[in-house]
Amino acid sequence: MPREGVPIDIVGLTKRFGPVLAVNDISFHVEPGRVTGFLGPNGAGKTTTLRCVLGLVTPTAGTATIGGRHYRDLPDPVGTVGAALEAASFHPGRSARNHLKAMTHGAGVPDARIDEVLDIVSLAEVGDRRAGTYSMGMRQRLGLAAALLGDPPVLVLDEPANGLDPAGIAWLRGFLRDLAGEGRTVLISSHVLSEVQQTVEDVLILANGRLIRQGLLHDLEDPATRGVLVRTPTPERLRDALWEEGMTESGSSDAMIRVTGSPPAAVGAAAFKHGVELHELYTEPSDLERTFLELTTEEAQA
Repeated sequence: MPREGVPIDIVGLTKRFGPVLAVNDISFHVEPGRVTGFLGPNGAGKTTTLRCVLGLVTPTAGTATIGGRHYRDLPDPVGTVGAALEAASFHPGRSARNHLKAMTHGAGVPDARIDEVLDIVSLAEVGDRRAGTYSMGMRQRLGLAAALLGDPPVLVLDEPANGLDPAGIAWLRGFLRDLAGEGRTVLISSHVLSEVQQTVEDVLILANGRLIRQGLLHDLEDPATRGVLVRTPTPERLRDALWEEGMTESGSSDAMIRVTGSPPAAVGAAAFKHGVELHELYTEPSDLERTFLELTTEEAQA
């Protein structure tokens, strides 16, 4: 059953560490029921922002609230926010089950919840193994299990895909989408867009401590930068047709002609007008990673 949504709101957040401006006057809203990606290169200020949300760092200015409250003012912090900031935040000699038991006792969560969360993250069969023997992917799952102990409506995860193999990333994708589908607020950070681009719906991009882009993932890339790819048995005739219609060819090869600045329908109409046979005509795949790198590189050089 969908639960009542609890948003995260950042308003004018600034954090200085001495002369270093780690976070520079950022504001954003994280919507319940969606997976939001908090993206940016290493050192962009993502972790500092998340620590401000969780009350681990005091902002120099601005506010970070969860459901309208500062973390320190939440009546039930564990039952409101689940966080995983470090995959190795456990004693290597303890079993996963004992690690979680120590957390339930401190948080007032029933021990019965331990088996539930181990099952949720597919660690039930290895719950009695020492956590120090776990792979990176298993450690990430243990961190997620700990974050879920209080069955919170808000999840804040720092680099949850770090170290995961393709199968682990695929599992994480479905896992986070299911949590958001229950109405939870899911905020995940990453410095690699390709790891999360099939997971997140909304994006927040940070660079040099500044928020440089926010919105829907599919709006991140400028459609004007994407080309139309055309395959034809008579490439020279197609090139002549494109030139006569004032269209621009860019980055073509012997096997495929790439047209920029024109939609597929216009390219197809030009070919038809000039009697050019086409075997393929489609818009090239999105390259969000390239766009992400361009945005953050431009900010770093500004």
